[in-house]
Amino acid sequence: MKFTVSTSQLQKQLTIIGGVISNNPIVPILENFLMELENGMLTISASDLQTSMTTQLEVTSSDSGSIAVPAKILTDTLKSLSEQPLTIEVDEDSFVVEVHSANGRYKLAGENAMDFPKIPASADGNTINMPTEVLGEAISNTLFAVSSDELRPAMTGVFVELKSEDITFVATDGNRLIRYRRTDVGSTYVDSMIIPRKALGLLKGALPADASEIKIEFSKSNAFFSFNNTRLICRLIDERFPDYDNAIPVNNPNKMIVDKSVLLNTLKRIAIYANRTTHLIRLKMAQDELIISAEDLDFSNEANEKLPCQYTGEEMEIGFNAKFLIEMLSNIRTKEVKFEMSASNRAGLLMPSEMEENEDILMLLMPVMLNNYA
Repeated sequence: MKFTVSTSQLQKQLTIIGGVISNNPIVPILENFLMELENGMLTISASDLQTSMTTQLEVTSSDSGSIAVPAKILTDTLKSLSEQPLTIEVDEDSFVVEVHSANGRYKLAGENAMDFPKIPASADGNTINMPTEVLGEAISNTLFAVSSDELRPAMTGVFVELKSEDITFVATDGNRLIRYRRTDVGSTYVDSMIIPRKALGLLKGALPADASEIKIEFSKSNAFFSFNNTRLICRLIDERFPDYDNAIPVNNPNKMIVDKSVLLNTLKRIAIYANRTTHLIRLKMAQDELIISAEDLDFSNEANEKLPCQYTGEEMEIGFNAKFLIEMLSNIRTKEVKFEMSASNRAGLLMPSEMEENEDILMLLMPVMLNNYA
């Protein structure tokens, strides 16, 4: 088996799928890329058993065959080569792979492609199409709030709820909850699933910037994402997602609108003085005034700042984790943000002051218990 390919083209495709490969794979063969050549088309796959990615590119060859190639040594070699045609030769008896550049020869010990786990084929499941931009926005707005706690597997992915009139994406780690809804896309059937964090992170990095469409197929156990010459397959999380609707407080009479960039910069300064364990910052709201403060009793550090806001409701104080609040604000793009709250021991809601057309974003943050030091 022998083929010729551009260095940059091959490196680009390997970069797209390389993130799938785990540092400590369950079986050693998963440290490899699977390369399959047929009719001048090279198909490259990577897998960790839970998530698989496949990409294709045209090469110059009349051969056919397959080989498993060590991923790290191949990608590291390509990174250090200038743009040029590479000729790759495979001895299908010894599984030795030779890469020939203009000035050098590189020999790799490949493995039998037959030992590589079979990539799941799409079943006759439900299919939807959506612009890649829509999916990219949904991932960006939810992925940061996904839990990393493996003891609560349902929260280690993004919950996707399909309806005819909209598609909703929800992520929570128990301290915060993000609900991102799009009304410009829908499904011909009602369904829901939990897509793992890793798969969505890989998708986010691989989605093209151009205005193209992505095809999404769902079976009972897997999701299949197809765009351009790339395909991602992931095993869905077979758990029951928390009832997120019941977690969102409905009656929130205390409302505040504040400049996002001013609030964000203030929080970043005040957070420096917060306790390093709780990251507690205190928000004290009265008519047209917001006082943000923090203190760390262990080091006698404290700080407070006053900034203008539009506030309606009773005077109140509420404590939040500064790291969480900063991260949530950083994912809102509008000039002003709106808070809706009811009491210091109830979750607060955060959202853009004005929603973009077809987009509905709601963020919930649980409060941190306040000690009355002031």
